[in-house]
Amino acid sequence: MPDGVAVIDKPAGWTSHDIVAKARGVLGTRKVGHSGTLDPDATGVLVLGVGRATRLLRYVTGLPKSYQAEIVLGVETDTLDSTGQVTARHDMAGVSAEQVRAAVAALTGEILQVPPMVSAVKVGGRRLHTLARAGIEVEREARPVTVHRFDVAPVPGTDAVLRAVVECSSGTYVRTLAADLGRALGGGAHLRNLRRTAVGGFGLDAAHPVESAEVLPMAHAVEHLAGVRVPPAVAAQVAHGRVLDLESLGVAGDGPWAVHDSEGELLAVYERFRDGAKPAVVVAGPPTP
Repeated sequence: MPDGVAVIDKPAGWTSHDIVAKARGVLGTRKVGHSGTLDPDATGVLVLGVGRATRLLRYVTGLPKSYQAEIVLGVETDTLDSTGQVTARHDMAGVSAEQVRAAVAALTGEILQVPPMVSAVKVGGRRLHTLARAGIEVEREARPVTVHRFDVAPVPGTDAVLRAVVECSSGTYVRTLAADLGRALGGGAHLRNLRRTAVGGFGLDAAHPVESAEVLPMAHAVEHLAGVRVPPAVAAQVAHGRVLDLESLGVAGDGPWAVHDSEGELLAVYERFRDGAKPAVVVAGPPTP
């Protein structure tokens, strides 16, 4: 079985774990993991690591994300999305386009965001969604996130539904963004029809249904890192996980660096170590059986 990454277009109703379980059967290996969960009702890009590439997922998890969704003004739910129970209704018919633009602008850039109770964030050693299912709500600390783009436009034929495009840092909750927008406009809101359109450079154009998953070379998992090709003598040292000086590795700066052999095959990812560099992940070797 080849080692690499598979970009899946997740359908609604599947958990990320469901996709991993299905991919194990499709690809014929138990060694499959994902780079970050996508809500069961959400659709779109889910990046899987296969074989040795599961060890590279740490470099995918932190990539920025892009989404499309709809924000329903005037209705709040306990999950902040359309799967939850309605907790409040507001008359927001008087909200103007100018007010929406101002509220969206205030939620763009570096902001503080409180994780929703339905998230996988741990508080006191327990995941929030586990506490939420038990009917327990706890205080959550606001976290810094970056919203690079937040565009909204009215959905034609509706009174209080906005179509949203969001580009954000990893760890940003779009459902919280929707709820915060509703509050900023003097009422409330929830999210529906969430679709992740990209994880870093992995977009929908490269995504496939899990039943027809395609495995891309491992190098795709780290193509956003600075890369270097090394000659055979250095490649042999890299394959054995040797600590190297920066000159031998042919790199400069702080790293991390994706290290390839002379043919472009990924060997390892090296990180800065004292005055040199050491391997964080070594993937050189025969394919995973």
